[in-house]
Amino acid sequence: MPDPVKIATDLICLDTINPPGGEEAAARYLGDLLAQRGLATEYYQLEPHRSGLVATLAGTGGRPALVFTGHLDTVPLGNAAWSFGPHCGEVKDGRLLGRGASDMKSGVAAMAAAAAALAEEWAGEADLVFVFTAAEETGCQGAEQMAAGGKLPAQAGALLVAEPTNNVPFLGHKGALWLEATARGKSAHGSMPDMGDNAIYKAARAAAGLEQLFAEAPAHTQLGKPTVNVGTFHGGSKINMVPDQAVFQVDLRTVPGVEHDELFARVAGQLGPDIALERLIDLPGFLTPAEEPWAARVLALLEREQGRPPQPGYVNYFTDASVLRPALGNPPTVILGPGLPGQAHQTNEFCETAKIVEAAGLYLALAREWQGR
Repeated sequence: MPDPVKIATDLICLDTINPPGGEEAAARYLGDLLAQRGLATEYYQLEPHRSGLVATLAGTGGRPALVFTGHLDTVPLGNAAWSFGPHCGEVKDGRLLGRGASDMKSGVAAMAAAAAALAEEWAGEADLVFVFTAAEETGCQGAEQMAAGGKLPAQAGALLVAEPTNNVPFLGHKGALWLEATARGKSAHGSMPDMGDNAIYKAARAAAGLEQLFAEAPAHTQLGKPTVNVGTFHGGSKINMVPDQAVFQVDLRTVPGVEHDELFARVAGQLGPDIALERLIDLPGFLTPAEEPWAARVLALLEREQGRPPQPGYVNYFTDASVLRPALGNPPTVILGPGLPGQAHQTNEFCETAKIVEAAGLYLALAREWQGR
């Protein structure tokens, strides 16, 4: 097996901060690595210099595919100073340092290393498909492009997502519905506000009214309560002008039982006719029962490999599973990756190298288990 830490180091040295992205360099690096091992590779260009990759290890047919996925883009560095170069890919004291170390170039690297190793032995009935996407961090646009392109398997038997979990299995995440609300008014001189119609007042009242949107909502057993957050608010152009427009954006995180169409209509009704509402992203959550047959096999394999019974987790953030699961026929899905969840999007991001090596071994074992070995 190629060294997954070396692959992760090489990926971190490639700047794929989104925006602007630049994921093509990472996709080409992985594509070259896997094509040399015999995998069929196909690139999907989202924009110039922004590509995803699908690499397939073909089986003999007769069983549904096992799909692995991870994203190539990373978030911006933030305003705080880093104590090391964010794209240095340095290994120090058992930690791989750099932007994307945990979220999620280490997971991608572990999958690529496992794919390369499996290419030397694969003789199973099922295809193994490795989907590496662009633009996940801004709403899964890369996965949406792949799904719309019709190049993914029509059906998959299972989906594994390498988001950071510290190699603990996560069996579900919330959905995300992001909205943009626009209030319009009439401009006037700031000394004569009665001659205008202040859009900021309208928007402020509307935004404040959403704070208790889910106050009475029951908590889901695994995923907790749905949440609302007004994340941005912009309005006006000068202090001495009555603003004729104000815009705010709302981040809604949902649980099973909360339908997005119904929630959109509810929010629109609450905001009233003076506020125009638009969807920015609409991503469903998922929940795989621990007793689902493949999930149960994953848990049993992890107990055997790690020497302790795993305690499945559930998360609030969204993943490409929101898009890929429906495109693949809604297969059972598990999130499992070497990154540390608390390191995602952090200054001085790192990942423990031992976790990267362990993850590559786990992915290899899961693929062999899928083959029946």
